[in-house]
Amino acid sequence: MTITLQGSVWMSVDGNSLGGQERIALLASIAECGSITQAAKNVKMSYKAAWDAIDGMNHLAGEPLVERVTGGKGGGGTRLTPRGLQLVKNFQLIAQEHQRFITQLSQQAAGVTNDYGLIRRMGMKTSARNQFVGTVQAIRSGMECGTVNDAVVIQITGGQRLVATITHHSAVHLDLQIGMEVFALIKASSIQLLAHSAIDPVADTSPCHHNQLEGHIVRWSAGVADTEVVLELAGGATLVAIVKEAKDWEEGQKVTAMFAASSVMIGTLL
Repeated sequence: MTITLQGSVWMSVDGNSLGGQERIALLASIAECGSITQAAKNVKMSYKAAWDAIDGMNHLAGEPLVERVTGGKGGGGTRLTPRGLQLVKNFQLIAQEHQRFITQLSQQAAGVTNDYGLIRRMGMKTSARNQFVGTVQAIRSGMECGTVNDAVVIQITGGQRLVATITHHSAVHLDLQIGMEVFALIKASSIQLLAHSAIDPVADTSPCHHNQLEGHIVRWSAGVADTEVVLELAGGATLVAIVKEAKDWEEGQKVTAMFAASSVMIGTLL
C-alpha cells in the first residue's frame, strides 16, 4: 500500500470563494494572450463561465482585476490590472510553497503507511486466538497433492512458513498474488504440540503435510479438561494451543506445533 498526499489552494474573502488554481490560470492566460476568448479556450472554460468568474473575482477583490482595452492597432482586447497581476504573482508563490509543503509530507508518508496498516490490523477482531500477518510466497494447484484445493504458502515473522489449503474459488475471490500481505488465522484447538517433530521440518517441504512451527513454551494454564499453552516463535510471535494431553510443561521447553493446512484460514484487507 502506498500513501500519497495531494492538496490544492483556494482563496476566499469573508467566507466567499475568490478562486483556486483554475481561476488563477484564467487570469494568467489573459495576461499572456490579451484575449479572454483565447484564455477561456486555454483553460478549457466556456466564454460565459470565464466572464462570470472574472466578474465574481472583481467583486470580491473590491477592485477590477481584469479590464478591457479599446482601440489600438489590434482593435483592443483584455488585460490584467496591476492588482490582477499582483494577485496572480502572489498566488503562484503561495502555490509553490504549498506544493513544497505537500512534498515534505509525502516524504514522511512512508512511515505513515506502515502505521496505518498496523492500525487497521489492530482493529480486526476474530474468534481465532492465533492471528499472523505474512506474505504469500507461493500458490500451488491442488493437483500437486491430489486434491481440489489450492495450497497457499505464507511466510510469517521470523521466517517460518505456514501452508493453508483453500478452495480455488476462494483463492480467486481473495485475488491472492505472490508477495501480497495476508492474514492467517488458526484456532488454538486445532494445534497439537510435540516435544520433537514427527516429520523432519527441513526435509519435508511438501504443502500436503501438516504445518510445523518451532518454538519454546513461555507459559501455560491448566484447566479441568484441557490446557492452554503459549509458545514463542522465532521473531517474537506467539502461538496459543489448547491441548488435551496432561503433561508437565516446562518454561523454555522446545516444542513443535503441528496443525493441518486445512485448519488455516486466510484473510485480506479491503
